[in-house]
Amino acid sequence: MLSKDKLNRINELAKKSKAEGLTAKEKEEQQELRQAYLKNVRKSFKNQFKGMKIVDPNGEDVTPQKVKDLQKEDQNN
Repeated sequence: MLSKDKLNRINELAKKSKAEGLTAKEKEEQQELRQAYLKNVRKSFKNQFKGMKIVDPNGEDVTPQKVKDLQKEDQNN
């Protein structure tokens, strides 16, 4: 998870960007922070996805093969 300081900095830069604009260095920092944030979100989503199991009303496992493959890959690591 991204630290509270980094999240606060993302918000500060967004507010400053709307209010007065950012310097080139601040724009670069904002992009780096955004990329780190997105990487974290994707990783979190993928982990949730790996824990998913879909069962139909008959009680049969109908989890998509892609999810099963991710789960199997995770077990091998």
